[in-house]
Amino acid sequence: MKNLIYIFSFLFLFTKVNAQLVEVQANYNGVGDVDFVAYNNTPAPLFLNVDFADLENTTFNEPLPYIKLLEPGFNTLFTLQRYPDADVPRFNYQIKSFKSNPMALADLDFPYLIPFSPGKEVSVFDLKNLDGFWGSEEPDSWNATGFLATPGEPVFASRTGIVVEVTGAQRSGEPQTWYHTWNNSITILQPDGTLICYRNVVDNAKKLKVNEKIFAGQQLGVVAPGATEVIVLIFQHSLNSNDLRFIIPQFVTGENETAILLSSQKFKTVHPIEIRGLEMSNREKRRNLK
Repeated sequence: MKNLIYIFSFLFLFTKVNAQLVEVQANYNGVGDVDFVAYNNTPAPLFLNVDFADLENTTFNEPLPYIKLLEPGFNTLFTLQRYPDADVPRFNYQIKSFKSNPMALADLDFPYLIPFSPGKEVSVFDLKNLDGFWGSEEPDSWNATGFLATPGEPVFASRTGIVVEVTGAQRSGEPQTWYHTWNNSITILQPDGTLICYRNVVDNAKKLKVNEKIFAGQQLGVVAPGATEVIVLIFQHSLNSNDLRFIIPQFVTGENETAILLSSQKFKTVHPIEIRGLEMSNREKRRNLK
């Protein structure tokens, strides 16, 4: 019976989870407990949700809802401990994987850097649509910030994070691995679990690597050829809905000033060293803040 339960669980999970780029295994150990592990088969971090619908001879002691950040490759999850003198644990559960933290509490007051060279005066425009961001569909409710730009000018990270996707003029790979459907874009997973996408930005020098940490104020790339605008879009997935949640960011507009950028206005770009270092360790500050 123990082997039958394990095989059924494994086959069910492999079938369900493979499409979500994650494999989960439940392994009985020598004392009858069940060790759960996961394999993230992508080169970037993912978030896993495990939801138990039925448990026998054991209890799930992790905080609920259970959300686990999976680094690329092998990850340990948790152990279901068998009740003393009870039969082997039996369980029924479902899993979902997400490219952002579906339970993230976004910091709505975080000071984002305007993503252009310090000293540059930038013009903000009113973005009318998100054509092509989510396939042929457009989210019911969304927010993004649009900047007028010139092809070839440098673009910088507004906030520290992990590079999860870099796309050029043409997309490749399996669509299930994509973070959206825009070309010429760079997408970064931020420390609060949200994603930030820079559209019409290309890494011509091929310096960015997926799963690499990028720091606020570090150059990402340049404005794509033929582009006259850069779009900055911050979003996250939802645990129990297919809808995306979009974040309205506060940008740094002075040494001690932040604001939501209004369209048809101009703002001077500043990258204060204190803001750049907010999410750096002391070692990272010594290496990157000069």
